[in-house]
Amino acid sequence: MEAIKKKSSRAAMVMLIMAVLTIAVFLLSMNTGEIRIAPLDALKTLFGFGTPQDKLVLFEFRLPRMVLAMLIGAGVAIAGAVWQGVSQNDLADPGILGINAGAGFAVVLFIFFFQGSIDGLQTSTIFSLPIFAFFGAGFAVILIYLLAWKKGLDPIRLVLVGIGVNAAFAAAILMLQLKMDPNDFMQAAVWLSGSIWSSNWSSVSATLPWIVVLIPFILYKARYLNVLNLGDQIAQGLGTAVEKERRILLLAAAALSGACVAAGGNITFLGLVAPHIARRLVGPKHQLLIPASALTGALLFLLADLLSRVVLAPSEIPVGLVISALGAPYFIYLLMKTN
Repeated sequence: MEAIKKKSSRAAMVMLIMAVLTIAVFLLSMNTGEIRIAPLDALKTLFGFGTPQDKLVLFEFRLPRMVLAMLIGAGVAIAGAVWQGVSQNDLADPGILGINAGAGFAVVLFIFFFQGSIDGLQTSTIFSLPIFAFFGAGFAVILIYLLAWKKGLDPIRLVLVGIGVNAAFAAAILMLQLKMDPNDFMQAAVWLSGSIWSSNWSSVSATLPWIVVLIPFILYKARYLNVLNLGDQIAQGLGTAVEKERRILLLAAAALSGACVAAGGNITFLGLVAPHIARRLVGPKHQLLIPASALTGALLFLLADLLSRVVLAPSEIPVGLVISALGAPYFIYLLMKTN
C-alpha cells in the first residue's frame, strides 16, 4: 500500500513539473515571433491592457496557434498511447500506421469535391472537417485491423500492415493533389506535412469538443487498457469482452486522431515518442499514463511549434517536420531494440 502511494505521489509530482514546463514554454512562445512582444507587455496584453497592435498579434495570431498546438499534442499523444496499449506494440503510432494518412485523405477528398479550394475555408467547412477526418481514420483502422488479424493481433504484423496502408493512402492523396490547382497543391502539401500556421479561433473551437469528450472517455476506459496488456487469454479469463473493448478504444483513438489531423495535418512520431516518455516517468498504469501522455504531447508540440518559428526566422518550418526530425531517430532506436 505504501509503495502504491509513493508511485502515485511521484506521478503527481512528474505531471506537476510537466504542467509547469508547458506554462513556461507557453509564456516564452507568446513573446517569440516575427513581431516580438516584451514579456511584460505580453502579460499586460493577456489581461487586456496592451496596445492595439499587441492585442491583434497575440489574440488573433499567436494565442489560437498555441492553444491549438497543445490540443493537438495532447490528442495525438493519447491516441498513440491507446494504440500501443491495445496492440501491445511499442512501435504503434497513428502517423506510422496510416491512421493519420486515412484522415488526411478524407479531408483532402472533401475539400477537392465540395470546397473546391483550400484557400479561405468557410467556418462551416472547418467544423465539418473533423467529422470527415474521423470517417477516414475509422476506415483506416478497420482496414488495418482486418489485414493484421491472424488468430489475434500480431504486433509486428500490425506495424507492417500499417506502413503498407500508410503508403497506399499517401499515394491516393498525391493523386488528388495532382488534380488540384498549383496553389492548392502547395497548401495541401504544407498542411499534410503538419502545419498550424493559419490556425484561428474557429480551428480551436472545431477541435476542442472532440478533445473534451474523447479524453475523459478514454481515461474512463483506461482500466481495460491495463487488462488488455495482460494478453487476450488472461483478459478473457478476467471477464473482459476483449474484441468489443478493443474496437471501442480503437474507434475513440481514430476519432481523436481525425480531429487532430483536420486541425494540424499529419503529425508523425509524436504519438510514438510522447507515450514512451510518459511511461518512463509514471509507469505503465494507464490511469496515470494517459494524463501524463497528454501533458507530454502538449509540451512537445508547443516546443516544436516554437522551434519551427525561430530556427529559420523569418521563414517558418512546418511543425510536423520538426516533430519528425526529433521522433524518427527514436523510432529507429526502438526498431533496433525490437526482437
